[in-house]
Amino acid sequence: MRQHHDIPRGTLHRLTIQSEILQDNLLGDPSAREVVVYTPHGHSGQDLPLLVDFAAYTSSGLAHIGWKNFGENLPERLDRLIENGALAPVVVAFPDCFTRLGGNQFIDSAAMGPWATFVTTELLEAVESKFNCGGQGRRGCFGKSSGGYGAMVHGMLHADVWSAVACHSGDMAFEICYLPEFPSALRAIQRAGSIESFVEGFLSGPKYPGSSLHDLMTFAMAATYDPAPEFYAGIRLPVDPHTCELIPELWQNWLRWDPVHLVEKHAEDLKSLKALWLECGDVDQYNLLYGARRLHAKLRAAGVDHIYQEFEGNHSSIDYRLDESLPHLVKALGQ
Repeated sequence: MRQHHDIPRGTLHRLTIQSEILQDNLLGDPSAREVVVYTPHGHSGQDLPLLVDFAAYTSSGLAHIGWKNFGENLPERLDRLIENGALAPVVVAFPDCFTRLGGNQFIDSAAMGPWATFVTTELLEAVESKFNCGGQGRRGCFGKSSGGYGAMVHGMLHADVWSAVACHSGDMAFEICYLPEFPSALRAIQRAGSIESFVEGFLSGPKYPGSSLHDLMTFAMAATYDPAPEFYAGIRLPVDPHTCELIPELWQNWLRWDPVHLVEKHAEDLKSLKALWLECGDVDQYNLLYGARRLHAKLRAAGVDHIYQEFEGNHSSIDYRLDESLPHLVKALGQ
């Protein structure tokens, strides 16, 4: 049952993209990718701006269109915002970018796959050609957590593609959000016998301990930021397996993908955006607030126009924040 059953519904269209870019990826993930595209009630999508939803780790754009208890899924939220006049009509694409290691950071990786290239080429081409939407100066991306990370990094590295970005509680300041997870990952390897045994055991089920999900995330991040194809699934941790001491040259491979460091080279790219939204909860349980504050300070020092907000809350159940960020993005894309 929809929360607001009297509001006109937009239309959800399902497409399958047979990706050449994602073929033969190291993880063996399918190269055929589904994307659900939302068009507002009364609109075919033609000449409307386009937003792309970057899902969080362990999630998918397909999860954002499903039934939700005591609340709205994202299409229902869009319906309400458009009906109330808070949001201008917009096309929104919800791609499935899930991987065998549980998620995506939306960057190119020799282990995880060339996801940034897929999103900025095949995905956009498929959606924009079918719905005659988006185009140069009229595209934006948004996401939370890993999706927020992806959106921010795309704003830095692919400002020629995107013109508006919203980062909700995105991964940054890696020494704060990732370093504390390495001891647990090493213990998981010790219990399983190897990274391969851990991952294969996790995937075979039939269930897994809750803490194992964080360990899988650590391995996914290793395959993303420092892919090593000669290892199982490209996973190589940047720490000594016995003492958990950092291996500086490997850890540096991670840090070069940290938005707090990337911004130093890409401030001018961010200045070209029409809108940049950055926010985090004031009690984020992954301590991402401190990275957001660092990035905000660097953006301000570099003269990058942006909106920065800290809200009361943690990392969970924060879809309601889209009521503020999405109208801001779409308004900017319409200018």
